[in-house]
Amino acid sequence: MLVNRLATFVLPSLSKVVIDEVILHRRFQLLAFIVVAGIAAVLLETATAFASNRVLSIAGQRAVNDLRLSLFVRVLAFPMSFFDNTTTGSLVSRIMADTAQIENLLGSGIVQLLGAMMTALLGFVLLLRLDWPLTLVVTTILALSALWGTHQFSGLYTTFTEYGEAQARATARLTETLGGIAVVKAYAAERYESIAFTARIEQLLDWTKRGITGVAWLDAGTNLINGSLSLLLLVAGGWEVLHGRMTVGDLLVFIMLVALLATPFQQIAAMGSSVGKSLAALGRVRELEVTPSEELDDAHRTPLARVIGNVTFEGVCYTYIPGELALRYVDLEATVGSTVALVGPSGSGKSTLCRLLMAFDRPSHGRILIDGRDLTTIRLRDYRSRLGVVLQDNFLFDGTIRDNIRFGAPSADDEEVYAASRLAHCDEFVSRLPARYDTIVGERGVKLSGGQRQRVAIARAILANPRILILDEATSNLDSESESAIRDGLSALRAGRTTFVIAHRLSTIESADQIIVLDAGRVVERGTHAELMAMSGRYSRLHEKQYANPSPHAAFERLG
Repeated sequence: MLVNRLATFVLPSLSKVVIDEVILHRRFQLLAFIVVAGIAAVLLETATAFASNRVLSIAGQRAVNDLRLSLFVRVLAFPMSFFDNTTTGSLVSRIMADTAQIENLLGSGIVQLLGAMMTALLGFVLLLRLDWPLTLVVTTILALSALWGTHQFSGLYTTFTEYGEAQARATARLTETLGGIAVVKAYAAERYESIAFTARIEQLLDWTKRGITGVAWLDAGTNLINGSLSLLLLVAGGWEVLHGRMTVGDLLVFIMLVALLATPFQQIAAMGSSVGKSLAALGRVRELEVTPSEELDDAHRTPLARVIGNVTFEGVCYTYIPGELALRYVDLEATVGSTVALVGPSGSGKSTLCRLLMAFDRPSHGRILIDGRDLTTIRLRDYRSRLGVVLQDNFLFDGTIRDNIRFGAPSADDEEVYAASRLAHCDEFVSRLPARYDTIVGERGVKLSGGQRQRVAIARAILANPRILILDEATSNLDSESESAIRDGLSALRAGRTTFVIAHRLSTIESADQIIVLDAGRVVERGTHAELMAMSGRYSRLHEKQYANPSPHAAFERLG
């Protein structure tokens, strides 16, 4: 880059020779040298500009790609509470859109600014040699304009920060709408969603207009300063030439060098929008970088070599909203190989209890022990690698059936995948697919039925070979025949493992070693199926109502 900047000064120097020597002193023999030197300077400047642009631009792109990867890895390490309070679209906007703004700065923008600043520094040294009093006047004006530009940029930074937030909100709404497109169409809510998205787009446009106005003011001020400098140079420079303190060639070179000195200010003004957005994007990216992650906490926790499977809840309380307990002093003990079923009306605390068991949240009071060790002292990565989870609405990734089954055990071979698939009765429908296990399931598994997705999720849990298994309505999307078949597979999966089951369909939990009945976050009954039926309490009434009513969910709501 230094060679490129030095080559930039060749043409101004040759201009002085042309005027002072060739034209005024009629030394035409210098023209050949001037032509050769000029061509060489242009070629050298072009070649070095290409090389520096390519090297620095590629380095900038690599830095942005590394930034995106590091942000993605960091976001994955955030606690679940962060995702509960942050929209997916907002995170996508920060990782992709904000880094794209930074990419503009680190790419050609930084090359142009660095080159212009280097040229300005070299030009300033040459200007001092030509006429230092006039140089000091010019640099004073440019310094004052720099202060004014800094003030303008402070306002632009705020504007473009709000612009980025508005863009994130629009992206979040778009992502949410497209992710729930089936619900949108089912309720004919296209117009409602269009209105909601329009409101966010209008907010984005409003901040865009403010940014354009700010950049226009910056550009107008820069033009005013450039015009004032040009007028100053014409008057002051002409005065210096008339009094013999400068030649005409010196004046021409001086004017050209001042233009080079002012180039960084002109480029910042020209790139005002891009630079402002880039700086604001850097601020939003920085927010992610300083957000505490689970890995930071894990660094202070002890490793976990293995999990046997003994789980104990001691006086556990949890609150989502201050003053309102979702769980109230829950005591529970599950031994290795036992199955604990959680039942109760909606909002009774079943899912909250399982979230605590998965260490997605921490108890507000009390503690959870895993094999006698407080869960808060255990390294989460080690602990969760021993968990298996099958949810009611299981998430499948847009890949093959094979990849989704292997998700919890990436090193598993095909035979292990097929064995898990047979146990979960996946092979019954996979064998009828043209691509079999290489069938692409689509986003969230949209190409499979609800029951098929659930079978794949069960196979995924089987292959992961967990020590603690959590089943949240694991057979809710299956017909009676499939449920009966998969129940055998789940029984095999539960053998030797500690299992927690959330089920509205009580027929699926009658064989549980312990049934916990929750209501308003409290344990109101516990025991085996036979013991609870003999109590003639809540569970007994629920059991009777469920068999009398075809909708188990309705029975639960009446019980609550």
